Amino acid sequence: MSNELYADGIGEITITGTIVRIDLMSLSATERDANNNPTPVFRQRIIMPVDAFANAVDLMQKALGGLVEAGAVRRVGDMSGAAAADIQSTQGGASNASPNFN
Repeated sequence: MSNELYADGIGEITITGTIVRIDLMSLSATERDANNNPTPVFRQRIIMPVDAFANAVDLMQKALGGLVEAGAVRRVGDMSGAAAADIQSTQGGASNASPNFN
């Protein structure tokens, strides 16, 4: 049996020397912000060497390319100017396209 962990996103990536630390975040079931939205809370940390991180990024970019090709996700840059501006305005200009942390 394997352990599985669900995360709503990455909260922070810290690089110290040759080590990369990736903090995984999930939306809290109990903590709320001023707008009554669930707040992101730290869940677990992935720690890996820089070369493993670089390989992971490459693998994720390939996976994202497959999702874009399949139409499962759209890149903000590939949208019409009006649609991209609408997404940016609803996020307060943030670069993260996830509504979970905006």
